[in-house]
Amino acid sequence: MRVARRVEIGLYLPQVALGADAVLERAQAAEELGFHSLWLYDHLYAPELPERDSLEGWTLASWVLARTSRLRVGHLVLCNNFRHPALLAKMATTLDVLSGGRVELGLGSGSVEVEHHQAGLPWGSFAERSARLGEGLEVITRMMAGSPASFEGRHYRVTDLPNLPPPVQRPRPPIHVGGVGPRRTLPLVARYADVWNVPTYGLAGWEESQRLLDAECERIGRDPATLRRAHEAVLVLAPDDASLAGARQVAERRYGGDGWGMEAGGYVGTPSMVLDRMAAMAGRGVSLFVFFTHDRAERATLELLAEEVLPHLDGL
Repeated sequence: MRVARRVEIGLYLPQVALGADAVLERAQAAEELGFHSLWLYDHLYAPELPERDSLEGWTLASWVLARTSRLRVGHLVLCNNFRHPALLAKMATTLDVLSGGRVELGLGSGSVEVEHHQAGLPWGSFAERSARLGEGLEVITRMMAGSPASFEGRHYRVTDLPNLPPPVQRPRPPIHVGGVGPRRTLPLVARYADVWNVPTYGLAGWEESQRLLDAECERIGRDPATLRRAHEAVLVLAPDDASLAGARQVAERRYGGDGWGMEAGGYVGTPSMVLDRMAAMAGRGVSLFVFFTHDRAERATLELLAEEVLPHLDGL
């Protein structure tokens, strides 16, 4: 049986072609309107749009946290190859302290090969990247569990490394690991994650992935109910049927590819329609919904979501 959790909504806002003021405006609106969190991406430039502006993810998250007071901020997901995990653990701990405990820590193995080659960063096979990610998660969790920390692996080694002050959140900021791969990703989720993020490309078959994840948790002696479930998905929200077609057209231009999962698992409709779909997913264990809105978190859509959806989440 799943542990009952409060159902919450976060907003995913990839920062491609958005300046600092535009990101901050949306972040402050999200805080004002009562959303759980804001999520950014972690790339050296916008994938497939290298000619567009793209602010660095960790610096931008730090800037947003410094200018808000309640909103939680994270990345879906940080690239493990960009920062040594000992440094990342220290960065995340420090930001958790400075923000009063509002950091969400998403981490993945890397998704865009070409940017690694362009920057001279290690890439390797998926198996190798997964192994590096596993060791990175081991270093991070050890450093956040107590000081000093030691670990010796194939890719990383730390020896009696202090990490003080400790994070404000105890035992640590929530760690999000995303993906549905049964051989490598789900075992890492079971062992290290506080939150399993089902990304857009995994929405269609997520229930089978959930069964495999539960089995992996049980295999290593973890109660599957201790692992929160999150959906990352496209949201197409309109106040009525008449305006829904236009909103859908906007979303199809931005998120029409299979990788976005809009048709396979998006949340499309009026507020009552979206609430019905959220209720069905909440009944299957999902308690955190991280939405790409069709219009990149414009104020009118955030207000509609806040007025017509947020007040009903406690009943899901």
